[in-house]
Amino acid sequence: MATFETIKLDKGLYRSSLGINAELERIDPSENYKGTALEGLDAFERQLKRFDIKIKGKNSSPLEKFFQTSDSAALFPEYVSRAVRQGIEESCTVDSIIAARTDINGLDYRTITSVPEEFDDEKGNFIAEGGEIPKTEIKTKENLVTLHKRGKMLVASYEALKFQRLDLFSVALRGIGAYLARIQMLDALITIAEGDGNSNEVKEVPCQNKGSVSYADLVSLWSSLHPYTMNTIITSPDIAAKIMCLPEMRDAAAGLNFHATGKTVTPLGANLITTKEIENGILAFDKNYTLEMVTAGGIVTDFDKLIDRQLERAAITQIYGFAKIFDDASLMMKI
Repeated sequence: MATFETIKLDKGLYRSSLGINAELERIDPSENYKGTALEGLDAFERQLKRFDIKIKGKNSSPLEKFFQTSDSAALFPEYVSRAVRQGIEESCTVDSIIAARTDINGLDYRTITSVPEEFDDEKGNFIAEGGEIPKTEIKTKENLVTLHKRGKMLVASYEALKFQRLDLFSVALRGIGAYLARIQMLDALITIAEGDGNSNEVKEVPCQNKGSVSYADLVSLWSSLHPYTMNTIITSPDIAAKIMCLPEMRDAAAGLNFHATGKTVTPLGANLITTKEIENGILAFDKNYTLEMVTAGGIVTDFDKLIDRQLERAAITQIYGFAKIFDDASLMMKI
């Protein structure tokens, strides 16, 4: 049985259909280390320990530590991917606004939509003997989900960076992840507002007074979204500031919470997210029923270049797309 000290590492691990993490776990299962000093580490982290590579803390290793052997060099692309993923997770990610995430192995994906039968209030919600049961039709959408390839080109000189500590280099990589997170959020908002190509643009609710926002406008959004729950509001920072200054939003308890934590009071219980990508408008929706994120794999790096050329130029990319699930679970109000 292979142990973490004897595993042969090379570029073939990245070509595995399982991916490098799952492939390492298959070769060196973490369950074999229960009750040992290595419990709690995954297979990749055990490889870092094998080569004494410390990626964080004041005593973190210099970048050149990865390239001391051909085996340890094979770990570098995955280190880059993990740091970028951490940057995505630390940012305001789409995870706060999506209802479902689907990972596919190809580039073609057709999602589903749900069409519930209208409820007749006059008949009540009782089903008479032999009566017809209300139905919800679930069917595939006409058009495929459009997938985009987003990323950044990592350009660096190994000679200039080889003595830099990994703790600092990780900060730069997390910055790339933060950039990808912002692009993901933008693509998600565009899909909600403009639709996913299946004639499902967001419906608009009129504003009482153009150029200003009132508490009555928020209530109008809340009531118009019924039977869905308005649990998420996305708007620009200036409009969010106007919402925060409404008399109904300025009670003593809300003020104390804002001064102590920086967290704003939520309008009608909705999560308030600010972004400069939405201008002169408020996007309100039920995050539990609005958006599906489709990914074709995770963060991908040019592992050949990162291993053989020691940085130089390497692309860090991700392929993903978004689809609307319930078309009427979101609304827009132009301010």
